[in-house]
Amino acid sequence: MTAPTTTVRPAVTEPSARFRDLLAAEWAKLWSLRSTHWTLLLSGLVIIGININAAVADHHNWPHYDAGIRAIFVPIWAMRDAFTLISGMIIMLVAGSIGAITITGEYGTGLIRTTFAAVPARRSLVAAKLIDVTVVMLGYGTVVAGVSFWATQAILSGHHVGMSIGYPGAFQAVAASALLAPVCALLGMGLGAIIRHGAATMAITTAVLLLLPPCFTDHYRWTADIKHAMPSTAWQRLVDVGYGRFGFTVRHPTTTTEAWITLAIWAVAAAAVAVTVVDRRDV
Repeated sequence: MTAPTTTVRPAVTEPSARFRDLLAAEWAKLWSLRSTHWTLLLSGLVIIGININAAVADHHNWPHYDAGIRAIFVPIWAMRDAFTLISGMIIMLVAGSIGAITITGEYGTGLIRTTFAAVPARRSLVAAKLIDVTVVMLGYGTVVAGVSFWATQAILSGHHVGMSIGYPGAFQAVAASALLAPVCALLGMGLGAIIRHGAATMAITTAVLLLLPPCFTDHYRWTADIKHAMPSTAWQRLVDVGYGRFGFTVRHPTTTTEAWITLAIWAVAAAAVAVTVVDRRDV
């Protein structure tokens, strides 16, 4: 009598997720939230509207400006109309909040456990999130900055005081404003990976971007260095095409190169923190 034979079937292993699959999945996850669409659309319209309103006001008041203002209107006032301080603050708040939500939202709902169970390669997953958010916010910043500059300068050209993109420092200002959005979004993601709580992350992100820089002045070298190391101050330096000119003195000046380096360091450091912290800490 022969013993029955059993057939052993080889275990079927699921192929690991490719990085482009992670990019597609995180892209769908990002755009599945209606709040993302509406936040980007409405905030973009508000920012452009604020800048256009500043240009319209200057266009209307131009006949009443004295010779001193007219002498420095280009480039100082014309560029300030294109990128008003309040519009920059809104970009930082919107970008930082969206970046924070992409991380803290999953922790708040508990979805992060399912996500990491499906994709154990946490670093690759977070890297995909970082890339998707960077692409979206770069597009957002580029559209808002480009339309703001074109629209405001078109309005000011009615009095022949509009600037072209070829004016010294103009392209730099547009590029800096476009890049401000992804930098702040990455900052929000980095803080979100550490804090893991939505409200607390947004509060600290707001403090770093908006509340902390005014606490430091340029009266002393060490306080000026701290102030120049802030992303908002670096952005203001890059859009201020009249920096240190036309009789304006700066006690402890910084260069455009240093400002670019500051933005780059914040972006790279925040991304590195997000990838490292999520990989090493338990859910």
